[in-house]
Amino acid sequence: MFTGIIETIGSIKSIKPGSSGLRLSIISEKLDGEIEVDDSVAINGVCLTVVELLPKGFTVDVVSETVSRSTVGQWKTGTKVNLERGLPAHGRFDGHIVQGHIDGLAELMHVKKTGNSAEMHFKTSKTIAAMMVEKGSVALDGISLTIASTDHDGFSVAVIPYTMSNTTLNELRPGNKVNLETDIIGKYIAKFMQNGKKLNKSTLMSWGYEL
Repeated sequence: MFTGIIETIGSIKSIKPGSSGLRLSIISEKLDGEIEVDDSVAINGVCLTVVELLPKGFTVDVVSETVSRSTVGQWKTGTKVNLERGLPAHGRFDGHIVQGHIDGLAELMHVKKTGNSAEMHFKTSKTIAAMMVEKGSVALDGISLTIASTDHDGFSVAVIPYTMSNTTLNELRPGNKVNLETDIIGKYIAKFMQNGKKLNKSTLMSWGYEL
């Protein structure tokens, strides 16, 4: 599990065909010595397992299904990527619950800058947009962000200067696509409602909500 709080930006060193997809080598000086083989790392929001350590980097395998559902297939040597290690049991929870399981893609439509901050508007599928609520959470390329507004096939997020400077968001241009993961709590509620069940106080309390 992850939080969407990016630790550092790495870069793609190499991309090679693997037995069932792609093998990627990532360079990250900050995480050098901080990860081990079999650790989980979110790379632009995609949960992947470290299979080999490199000098100042590591290698991961990406299966074809993940390549087809994410932006991995668009990455090239030198592409910058957001990195976050799995959340330790004793760690602080500063973002929101991020699984690293990509729901789909979102396309940047336009950016409105106010000083060093920005409001970014994205377009996505109507199915994914229906899972979003104003002031709710969304992970874009692994970054935990708050939804500022929604419509039938899109949404906007307000990005503070620190996030713009310390993630790959400042690299995006209109037309670029990002990995998108909606809030897991919303998914469970939507599934619950699809099954014809009703949410009541006792149900919500059984899930751990205090009302």
